[in-house]
Amino acid sequence: MRRLSATPALGQIAGMSAATRLIELPRLAATEALAAAVAALARSGDVILLEGPLGAGKSAFARAFLRAASGDPALDVPSPTFTLVQSYDTQIGTVHHFDLWRLDGPAGIAELGWQEARDGITLVEWPDRLGPLRPDDALRITLDINGEETRRALLSGWADRLERIV
Repeated sequence: MRRLSATPALGQIAGMSAATRLIELPRLAATEALAAAVAALARSGDVILLEGPLGAGKSAFARAFLRAASGDPALDVPSPTFTLVQSYDTQIGTVHHFDLWRLDGPAGIAELGWQEARDGITLVEWPDRLGPLRPDDALRITLDINGEETRRALLSGWADRLERIV
């Protein structure tokens, strides 16, 4: 497994708490390794919020997370952009992958089975559409384009587990 480059002593950087990590992702393989590391720590009831601009790697992260969680590196993971939610039975429990890009706000989220999905593990692309439904205890992963192929991930939340993501 490739090592990820994590910035040390983030608690000393202004505006960052101890429950925040900045990880450089020089290649897609690093994004996939990060997703696998998060999947290894995920448990029922967790919500993972994937933020960032178009093309930042949210879908690539979700795809790698689901493949790691299922133990199937060839798992077909279509984007739920049109279906809005896809559910997967995995080795770590049921994972619900929401892509809220086409929603204007939280009004239609209940119809997608949001409350029921919270019993499993929930991945959310475009979580700004959740509005007040956004869980305070979620792991927030903000992906940013840092070059043609490079990305940067800012992780916050999961104070009890974040330091184990390397």
